[in-house]
Amino acid sequence: MNGLERGAEMTEVFICDGIRTPVGRYGGGISSIRTDDLAAIPLTALMERNSSVDWEVLDDVLLGCANQSGEDNRNVARMAGLLAGLPLEVPGCTINRLCGSGMNAVGTGANAIEVGEADLVIAGGVESMSRAPFVIGKAESAYGRTQTMYDTTMGWRFINRKLDAQYGTDPMPKTAENLAEEFSISREDQDQFAFQSQVKAAAAQQDGRLAGEICPVSVPQHKKDPILFERDEHPPETPLEKLAQLRTLFPGGTIPAGNASGINDGAAALLLPPKPGVTRPGVTPAARVLGMAAAGVPPRTMGIGPVPATRRLLQRLGLVLDDFDIIELNEAFAAQALACSRQLGLADDDTRINTRGGAIALGQPLGMSGARLARTAIDQLRNGEGKRALCTLCIGVGQGIAVAMEAIG
Repeated sequence: MNGLERGAEMTEVFICDGIRTPVGRYGGGISSIRTDDLAAIPLTALMERNSSVDWEVLDDVLLGCANQSGEDNRNVARMAGLLAGLPLEVPGCTINRLCGSGMNAVGTGANAIEVGEADLVIAGGVESMSRAPFVIGKAESAYGRTQTMYDTTMGWRFINRKLDAQYGTDPMPKTAENLAEEFSISREDQDQFAFQSQVKAAAAQQDGRLAGEICPVSVPQHKKDPILFERDEHPPETPLEKLAQLRTLFPGGTIPAGNASGINDGAAALLLPPKPGVTRPGVTPAARVLGMAAAGVPPRTMGIGPVPATRRLLQRLGLVLDDFDIIELNEAFAAQALACSRQLGLADDDTRINTRGGAIALGQPLGMSGARLARTAIDQLRNGEGKRALCTLCIGVGQGIAVAMEAIG
């Protein structure tokens, strides 16, 4: 009995709606908004878009968030629910699987519904990397003066020496360099991949596909009218020739900043019910959630995580990649995305991959990223662009996560 047959014996789980903020640049258009307030924006929009839902029966709000050392430090899911005006009785839980947090929230919500522990869940994610604070540890000894300040925007902090000795604590760009070396990924191929990501994102912005995912954000201005922020603002399309001219981050390496995802801000929320229109009048299914899987890999090559996670999920479901028409693969780095696609047996230019662009073009607010991929995938499924969708991300410290969905009908 495969995973699809097993799922028939349990409660089916759907995603009936989803919405996200635009992705903001580091220090950009939405950087002035607190993380908890940012998380509340798509929750409020989701409630407005689904006004017929009785929010008193909402079982939980699950939000992914990777930082949790600043304004998001007191369970941002709970704070966002309160700020959005959800009933006081609706609880909230913040999930942290670093870059995969938002996708993990979707999968966790689906699991709860599938086994009968919930009937209605909001799942999503948030990250304001612009507002990530500096932190200082306490003294390690009485009267100690060896405290170190860390920037929590991304990467390691308070490094465990034993972990470092056993597995290393390479920064994110170095993990991409490790993959490029191990899998012989050329600079030219990386440049081409990054350029195509930008081309696809630009086309999706121009024809309105990305706009359909976004709820505009009103940003207050000092002594001026608020600015309506309604478009992803990661750096615009960069000519291939300029990408080729960028300096690499490491001597003798192949990884430049232009072939990497950004440091960004954003939030997303999706509504998960069972049997929409039957148990929850007023909600219409957009996609069925088939399952989620995660897997571990060496921290020094954390970017390869989507490969074992995808294989594990496909094995559980009794499916192969040819059964999927839509593939949303995160782009932490071009080298990372290419290493994964090639190991999965996909061509570099497979037309199923990131048809609206990926994180290189759109940005990567860590806790939101997985939820953004899911939101993009359900839009494609609802629009008849395919029967099944696979979403997968790599995760810092050496993990991968994958979620599969299928169209209704």
